[in-house]
Amino acid sequence: MSKYTKQDIMRLVEEEDIEFVRLQFTDIFGTMKNVAITASQVEKALDNKCMFDGSSIEGFVRIDESDMYLYPDLNTFEIFPWRPQQGKVARMICDVYRPNGTPFEGDPRYILKKVLKEAADMGYSFDVGPECEFFLFHTDDEGRPTTITHEKAGYFDISPLDLGENARRDIILNLEEMGFEIEASHHEVAPAQHEIDFKYTNALKAADNMMTFKLVVKSIAKRHGLFASFMPKPVYGVCGSGLHINMSLAKDGVNVFNDYSAPNGVSKEAYQFIAGIMEHIKGMTLISNPIVNSYKRLLPGYEAPVYIAWSEENRSPLIRIPAARGTNMRVELRSPDPAANPYLLLASCLAAGLDGIKRELPTPKSVDGNIYQMTEEELAAQGLRQYHLI
Repeated sequence: MSKYTKQDIMRLVEEEDIEFVRLQFTDIFGTMKNVAITASQVEKALDNKCMFDGSSIEGFVRIDESDMYLYPDLNTFEIFPWRPQQGKVARMICDVYRPNGTPFEGDPRYILKKVLKEAADMGYSFDVGPECEFFLFHTDDEGRPTTITHEKAGYFDISPLDLGENARRDIILNLEEMGFEIEASHHEVAPAQHEIDFKYTNALKAADNMMTFKLVVKSIAKRHGLFASFMPKPVYGVCGSGLHINMSLAKDGVNVFNDYSAPNGVSKEAYQFIAGIMEHIKGMTLISNPIVNSYKRLLPGYEAPVYIAWSEENRSPLIRIPAARGTNMRVELRSPDPAANPYLLLASCLAAGLDGIKRELPTPKSVDGNIYQMTEEELAAQGLRQYHLI
């Protein structure tokens, strides 16, 4: 059911004294782009008549087929709470269309929608809860980013050790004003590293939220004189930032990964979904870990997975099944990092998992020991030496 109609948007723009509306979309590399329009042009935008040059967007189209249109998703309308309260700024996330009215095949949001349609045809809906990690660094005298931090805080530390606590609180307050339901936040393992977790939701909204999350974090960090880095491994010798993806499938509103009749409460579909991801993870890694710096994070001993393995609870393998059961039953993929395009990441996760279900792939034996501490003989016994993630 739609949250807003076109009339609702027009009314809100007038009543809230909104002066600018950003029409946002994401390029193939996961970078947010936007076209800013004034309030006088909102009706035109709502009629899907805002055009832009697609050939100027990396990975989109050639110069001889450059005209493209932005179709706003009305349900994504939000006011930026950190901007001035007179002449406010709002946004709508858009889908990219060709002049003939067909969706642009290279739009990451469309690619995710296409895989979600495949899941829907099988009777499934796909829910995702991301765990987003990032660093807060100082800037230099000219406002340029650095990798310098004065703090020495570690996992779950509090102020005065956690010098980013105030910035993190402001980030959360702004996210909540934009409709996020924040479940938890804390200092992470490395100095200057933080994590904010928001509640699971349908995959399309989750991907939209991840893009919005990055914008909010960077904007609020800058107001605190800090630079927010989503680089996977910005500092040598400490843990890098992951983007753990918690996933579940539902059918008729019931979580199908949960099976109360099974000894451990895990359904056949969940195991097949895991098998599908393990089958395709090497190809998926091009999407889930897309830059050179991504591979500096995937090293033993830094909480990032190195081998293609799964387990219940154990956090060293690629995939784990957290202890929660019932409606909160989920599968967690631990290899992705914040450099990933969230639309393509979730599309690849879902496509791989569905393939495992369709082909009824068998799940390999679980690995329940700490992989980081295994000897060469133990790795060989588990069959892990031939299962390197990279």
